Amino acid sequence: MPYNGRFWRIFRGWFAAVLLLLASPVAARPPAEQLALLQRGVSITGWFRYPGSRAPEALAGWMSDAAMADLRAAGFTFVRLAVDPVVVAEPAARAVAVAAVCRLQRQGLAVVLDAHPVSWHLEDRPDERLRLIGFWRDMAPALRQCDPRRVFPELLNEPVFTGAPGAWAGLQQGLLRVVRAALPDSTIVLTGHDWGSIAGLQALAPEADPNVVYSVHFYDPPDLTSLAAWWPDLDRGALARLPFPVDDPALCQAMASPVADAATAGFMRYYCASGWNAAAIGRRVEAAASWARQHDAAVLVGEFGASNALNEAARLAWLRTARVAFEAAGFGWSLWGYDDSMGFDVGRPPRRPVLDRNIMAALGLMPPSRK
Repeated sequence: MPYNGRFWRIFRGWFAAVLLLLASPVAARPPAEQLALLQRGVSITGWFRYPGSRAPEALAGWMSDAAMADLRAAGFTFVRLAVDPVVVAEPAARAVAVAAVCRLQRQGLAVVLDAHPVSWHLEDRPDERLRLIGFWRDMAPALRQCDPRRVFPELLNEPVFTGAPGAWAGLQQGLLRVVRAALPDSTIVLTGHDWGSIAGLQALAPEADPNVVYSVHFYDPPDLTSLAAWWPDLDRGALARLPFPVDDPALCQAMASPVADAATAGFMRYYCASGWNAAAIGRRVEAAASWARQHDAAVLVGEFGASNALNEAARLAWLRTARVAFEAAGFGWSLWGYDDSMGFDVGRPPRRPVLDRNIMAALGLMPPSRK
């Protein structure tokens, strides 16, 4: 009968849709109150990052409670604490790192604890992959001493795994299981391969775990933000004069004419022709935002910054432009870093470092008042 035929066509279509839905990954985000903690951050890069540099007792006194409180008063909501597993391999040093997390939380800051090995090569060193797993087997349960809802374990900083995203995905899934078993209520920070780039994020299949956030690092264009650090023979003084935004490519390229070094002059012309401005930054950020929408996933810009050797006008304009683009996309962000030349560069902080007012303004924040 025509009616029954129509009924069965509708039923088959409905049933196929249900099967497809059940077969698809369940998209879910962390709780809104968790994401609210990851709005404005700054990385502490030197406290637990350099192997052999400090004994546990020296580590304990590296940063004062007053300096932590100043970060919160300035408007930061979280700190990204870079931890080299080698530095905290011994229980005494690991206890200091956990105590640092709890201290930061007491000052009103959430903490992303970032596994940040300085010299490991996990791509071709199975023993170092095992050491990373061992790090989280020890560290994750220890973090229960602090507030688990305000600690965000970041499984690995900038995994490389060139040409092998699947190898990284498999390792990350194993790390996720280890940390989730110990910290069932914590939001865990994942990332893609290729140094945690946007391309790495796009190659990553989201995990079924709903309480995760995906980190990307943003330094585009690195020609400007790092002064092409990968090409050490270039004239850094000349590169430091490059503008941002590039509103007039011809005027920008004219800056290369007096430069004696041909390679540097050619590189400057290439940068000027690339047309980096707010729209270009926005397009790059939109690539990550598109991935987030496609998968209903939460994305965090876990690092961004620009060298303090770059001329101040270009540096501040880039920081402001990038930060505005992140916020427009709904992404939280973390400046690299508090004690690094890509950010505030306070070095080992004195009791209460003074935060650069111009950088604070570029970040949309205000320096803390002094009492």
